[in-house]
Amino acid sequence: MNYNIIAMKKLIFTTLASCLAMILMVSCADEFLEKPAFGSLSDEVLADEKGVNSLLIGAYAALDLQDNGAALGGGGPWEANPTNWIYGDIAGGDAHKGSDGGDQAPINAIASYNADPSNGFFNTKWKALYEGVTRANSVLRMLENVEDMPDETRSTLAAEARFLRGHYYFELKKMFNMVPWVDETMEETNVPNDMDIWPNIEADFQYAFDNLPSTQSEFGRANKWAAGAYLGKTYLYQGKHQQAQQIFSEVINSGNNSEGIAYDLTENFHHNFNAEFENNEETVFAIQMVANDGTNTIANSNQGLMLAYPYQSPFRCCGFFQPTQDLVNAYRTDPSGLPYLDNYNANPVANDMGIQSNQPFTPDTQSLDPRLDWTVGRRGVPYHDWGYHPGYTWIREQAYGGPYAPKKHIYWQYHAGEFSDQSSWAPGNAINYNIIRFADVLLMAAEAEAQLGNLGQALEYVNRVRARMANNPQHWLHDYSDPENPMAGFSNDFAANYNISEYPAGYFTSSDQAMEVIMFERRLELAMEGHRFFDLVRWGVAQEVLNDFVAYESQVTTDIRGARFNPENGYYPIPQRQIDLSTTSEGPVLIQNPGY
Repeated sequence: MNYNIIAMKKLIFTTLASCLAMILMVSCADEFLEKPAFGSLSDEVLADEKGVNSLLIGAYAALDLQDNGAALGGGGPWEANPTNWIYGDIAGGDAHKGSDGGDQAPINAIASYNADPSNGFFNTKWKALYEGVTRANSVLRMLENVEDMPDETRSTLAAEARFLRGHYYFELKKMFNMVPWVDETMEETNVPNDMDIWPNIEADFQYAFDNLPSTQSEFGRANKWAAGAYLGKTYLYQGKHQQAQQIFSEVINSGNNSEGIAYDLTENFHHNFNAEFENNEETVFAIQMVANDGTNTIANSNQGLMLAYPYQSPFRCCGFFQPTQDLVNAYRTDPSGLPYLDNYNANPVANDMGIQSNQPFTPDTQSLDPRLDWTVGRRGVPYHDWGYHPGYTWIREQAYGGPYAPKKHIYWQYHAGEFSDQSSWAPGNAINYNIIRFADVLLMAAEAEAQLGNLGQALEYVNRVRARMANNPQHWLHDYSDPENPMAGFSNDFAANYNISEYPAGYFTSSDQAMEVIMFERRLELAMEGHRFFDLVRWGVAQEVLNDFVAYESQVTTDIRGARFNPENGYYPIPQRQIDLSTTSEGPVLIQNPGY
């Protein structure tokens, strides 16, 4: 156990509880750009290193976009969740909403690509992200008032604040595209969304890369290399492949996490989703979660995912966020251990649709990528150490959401007392959310290399990711025979017919063919981590891929029948509430995205 990590988490959350309300809390009214109210503490009191650090901790604490029982600024916790399980995974075809049709109905429209600007989920997400922007701006503004501070300290604190601001604006940009830019220098905050903010985001991450140290005193703080990875991601989203390739190469070859450990893939894939092994060599930047923090809430314990546990299970609630059959089929491998890139749905993985839990069912026996069973809970396969997934009885409405359950954010039974939090009507947990992990960096770098025609290097990066599972499939059939020691070990039998291999030398023959492989590999590796929708949009393939997904998946479940993705659906609508609030005597300052 890394007690420095625990100390960082406690520092963030106890500081918030004791003084943040006095120091920096921004108005929770709908006016997301309203100036922060500093309460009873004057600027003079805060104008020293300790005061600026307190503000900075608040800017970090906004990463989870959560408050006590709600999202920052109001709304359901799941509406602003930082994992983007709704906006990235459900909209991206990796997951169904789950539950039943009447529960959290606004998600139905998002899943079916017919949401309009009045959908309150968008307003909640918008407000929460701008809360983060405002907190970061508060740090930068306060730094201007500090007189006695070493230049190195000043630039480091500014770099952390600009890293965080870059993150919040990156989320806003990929969600809504044209959003207003407000920084610490601006008095007027009701500004138009008529400029492309990518250059501003680049500048924030570049400044952070140039001024952050390579290591930090607490793991949760951003370091130089996290900024470099995020800068590369910013370039990639704009199609600046040469710049992306250069910075990714530097990060891969020289980068390390905030503790100074060189970046690498963890030996075990699933250690990235287990609180016991968090903040490891694969961690580039993660939102630090903590359970049982003394607040008697789960606000800091993945509250945004509180709906996303199997129904009528040991987790109590609520049956949302169910992986799709289309995603599960993508993990089918051919006899050589490679995926079926073009026709993966032609040989679907066996499921238990319509089969009661007390009726016999034989899990799929054909060849599969082992990452499937660390990503998806399916009947007849161990659900971590909670026993075999029973199928039907853990699904709220199978015909609506399908037969599967999420798995990457599910805590283990053997340490549930330490890493789960039962302070609310649904559980929380201490599993960090990886905004960027090293496997993601390798695949983004592969993409940049492929687009530049460097096919050998692109293949090397892809195979490095696949080799982890090819050399260590990791998923054995759990031995539940010793109830006194549920982690006594795993048997030597695999839970399924796992078969995965690296691509052979020379496999990439063109940039287009390499990109087809890389896009598929990103899905397999990063599924259910919030990336899919945004990847499809930036690749320019969302309309084709998602309409094909709807056509296939509608044969399996009822929830998205009739859905259709149109070109305007690549960005979500500017919330109508924000347009209304921006209105002056001359009309709205904010302009709606095309097609809404």
